[in-house]
Amino acid sequence: MRAAGPDQALEKMNLEDAIGRVEKRGIEFIPEESRHSSPRKLTWVWIGSQMTFGVILLGWLPIAFGLGWWDAVTSMTAGLLFGMAFFGWFSLIGPRTGTNSAVSTGAHFGVVGRLVGSFQALFIAIGYAAITVWVSGDMLVTGFHVLFGLSNGNESRAIAYAVVSLAMILVAVFGHANVVAMQKLVAIIVVIILVVAVFVLLPQFDASYAGSGEYLLGGFWPTWIFSAVIAAQLPISYTPFANDFARYVSAKKWKDSKTFWGASIGMFIGCWIALLFGAYAATMFGPETIAFGDGVIAISPTWFVLPLLIVGLLGSFAQGSLALYGTGLDTSSIIPGLKRVPATLVLSAVALVFVYFGAFVWNAIDAVSAFILILLVLVVPWMVITLIGFWYNRGRYWPADLQVFNVHAKGGAYWYTWGVNWRAAAGYAVGVVAGLMYVYTTIFVGPLADSVGGVDVSIFTSGIAAGIVYALLLWAFPERNHRKAGETGIASSVPVVARDSALK
Repeated sequence: MRAAGPDQALEKMNLEDAIGRVEKRGIEFIPEESRHSSPRKLTWVWIGSQMTFGVILLGWLPIAFGLGWWDAVTSMTAGLLFGMAFFGWFSLIGPRTGTNSAVSTGAHFGVVGRLVGSFQALFIAIGYAAITVWVSGDMLVTGFHVLFGLSNGNESRAIAYAVVSLAMILVAVFGHANVVAMQKLVAIIVVIILVVAVFVLLPQFDASYAGSGEYLLGGFWPTWIFSAVIAAQLPISYTPFANDFARYVSAKKWKDSKTFWGASIGMFIGCWIALLFGAYAATMFGPETIAFGDGVIAISPTWFVLPLLIVGLLGSFAQGSLALYGTGLDTSSIIPGLKRVPATLVLSAVALVFVYFGAFVWNAIDAVSAFILILLVLVVPWMVITLIGFWYNRGRYWPADLQVFNVHAKGGAYWYTWGVNWRAAAGYAVGVVAGLMYVYTTIFVGPLADSVGGVDVSIFTSGIAAGIVYALLLWAFPERNHRKAGETGIASSVPVVARDSALK
């Protein structure tokens, strides 16, 4: 007997999403009449989410690696163009499935196998939220010390972390429409301040800045490539969250090209502005400065410190709330029956504990940054397999069958073998192993990393290996469960059997 759950549970409540109201919807399928977002809103979301010192400081890295100004610009631009293409392509899935990235990948990994995506998104989101709190909180403490002579010790840092964290949590709990509105507001205000900052700092800027000449990897091109890889990783790291927002865009109303460019251009512009400002400022205080925030404040006139603090505070709200919102969605997909709001609160509490222990007990800030880079070795093969699957099924999905795990049922088009697609699982495993061989971070160095001069090419090896294995398995063992052209409805004809008496 087909369970009543998948179809009825998707549309049984009024789950209106509006500014000033708490979004009740989580990972449930979003019906067409509730798709009120647009590609332009995606653009604002992804610009605003990058307007934080947690991203800006990444622009400091090429200068710290020994590159000059124009070398930093070209390497970061090339990397972002590469990464944004994958991010934009991935954003086409949500409008078709009506749910977030992790649940959507159930079509390719299986409705149980897609938990791989849920867990990796969960850990990345907590890491991003923690880094945002640390960087923005430290920036606030340094700024208030300069302006008002307040203490810049651990007590002040603890208070600053609390202020930043609570604001992030509040926006995340209110949900989608409020996060989108916050991103647009932050994008406008912070971009204006950064443009003003460019002119304020212009007298100190030297476009001919050639760098230290002491390249991190011993030569110009290996270091340039490494810088480009870091930039490419930034948009790719957001793919687990891409469809948290794209799922509210109607695939019937908006063409794929509009959605693609809305998401990818927003991601590129946001990252490009943030990274270039980071490199711009770094050329003035040099790579030897210990803390980026200290360096920016040191080169700024006192009257401009306050606008910089506004950037630090607003930017933390934007990126942190986005990360925590995604955390809530993914947690509710891991634990069926747990709603988005309580899931967000629980994981926010976990993230807050991690922030304080990581800063004051474990001194884990550098380790978390390296850990996120290692997690990307898990994200890239997951992303590549999903995109190959998207091409293979021509972007056609059975949305109700993606919700099987979430409504305590089994079966459906994407059940595969006990809920796992072995083809995708095999490709993913090979990709992860191949990537780990070339990882080069402060906490883990792969056994083959030195063979390429220390350049971290792990995202390329993991993606290529996973893609080749999955494509070969699709050729040898075709998947015949996908929706065909002309078939309508949100549920497939494959039976779904209830596992919970409440669904019978």
